[in-house]
Amino acid sequence: MNQETGIRDFERYSDEILKKYKVPGFAIGLAEDGQLCYGKGFGYRDSEAKSPLSADTVFGVGSITKAITATAILQLQEKKMLTVNDCVNKYLPEFKTPNEEQAKQMTIHHFLTHTSGLPPLATLIGAIKRSMEKDPKLGGDQQQENPLDAIQAIDTYAEVMDFIAKAEFTLLGEPGTEFSYSNDAYALLGAIIERVSGKPYEQYVQENILEPAGMHNSGFQYKTLNGYEDIAILYDMREQDGEEIIFRSNNPWDAPAMRAAGFLKSTVNDMLKFTEIIRNAGKVGRTRILSPESVELMTTPHIKCSHGSYYGYGLVIIPDFFGYKLIHHGGDIKGVTAQMNILPELNLTGISLANLAGAPSSKLLFSAFSSLHLNKTIDASHLNVEVVDLDLESLKEFEGTFISGDGMINKFYVENGRLHVAIAGMPDIELNPIGNDQFLLTIREMDSTIRFLRNKDKKIHRVEFVLRQIPKVDEGK
Repeated sequence: MNQETGIRDFERYSDEILKKYKVPGFAIGLAEDGQLCYGKGFGYRDSEAKSPLSADTVFGVGSITKAITATAILQLQEKKMLTVNDCVNKYLPEFKTPNEEQAKQMTIHHFLTHTSGLPPLATLIGAIKRSMEKDPKLGGDQQQENPLDAIQAIDTYAEVMDFIAKAEFTLLGEPGTEFSYSNDAYALLGAIIERVSGKPYEQYVQENILEPAGMHNSGFQYKTLNGYEDIAILYDMREQDGEEIIFRSNNPWDAPAMRAAGFLKSTVNDMLKFTEIIRNAGKVGRTRILSPESVELMTTPHIKCSHGSYYGYGLVIIPDFFGYKLIHHGGDIKGVTAQMNILPELNLTGISLANLAGAPSSKLLFSAFSSLHLNKTIDASHLNVEVVDLDLESLKEFEGTFISGDGMINKFYVENGRLHVAIAGMPDIELNPIGNDQFLLTIREMDSTIRFLRNKDKKIHRVEFVLRQIPKVDEGK
């Protein structure tokens, strides 16, 4: 298949998928050796005004921000202002958890790799509370009980630490032993950057990463973009009378105390510059942002985070993506779905950005890589797993409700001899067993895996899902 046919097929596939998910606007860009080799805008940055998208349209990038935060930490290590093996308490002596001894053992490395032992907590909800309260309502939303009323607003790093200190939870394990994605850990890395550098996190990143890399249309607040107008309008989704309604909801969420975890705004072109740091051993063009040794630390598979995937520092590593090492990260928050991919062996990088949460940005960027550059079918999956048979009695063992501290509710049930999961706001998903308490499922067109975890009595007590360890609840209570 020649390149022209491949692009045509990819764009037809993208149109179908974006229409299926009712995505207002989607931008994608791929670069080879740092030069844009494919770029396309689908839909609009403003559907009502029919304003087109470009590679310079500003979107949120969500948790891809974590790679920026990890970069800042490693810069400070290069300047000998900290080391990743330092204990968090060295810089944040007020940081405490219900297990104070384990809290004292937590290091910057543990925070970078999500292995501190912190479970998912409601901290992020408190941090974005003031923004969420300004959200436009749709239909009967005004009459519904507001769950935000029960959550305190969190505006500062001190309040993040106070919230964690007073929360009732059990750490997942000794620091370094258990992976569970933690926005709280990355928020507090922002606090460490601030205390060590003597500058606000946002200012440090602007001066030491964004500006030197030439990322001139990037920042943490739209007001810092100096009147720049090519900004994607945010859209949201609600279900009404069994139908998904997409509506304009241009109130960007902000969380001053947690910007280091996921609140950068950027463009396809700017983020492709950032990917050069990873692809090009720390350099964007002739400008060095990180040392090659620091990039190696970022992209080392420090701990397994899902089937075939490992976490580095602010990055996920897939050692075998159709025979190549893929480095990537995604982002998903209100009005934002983002994906960043780097294939260093092929000098290939890519970014995809959408202005609707839950859009299949990851699938489309993965498809672009595999179909346009690796000669794979457009819907090919890199996961090399085989489905196995489980009898009804064995499947029943996985039934139950699992609720995370940040409010994610997953109900697993068996129907017609198959295990399913019900998640609020999504159609129920069928799971296929692949052995060792693991299952294969498809979310937003992407194949993924989950793993059930057992306690010392061999009873299932947690599920590892969407990179988080989520506890099973006693439904008899």
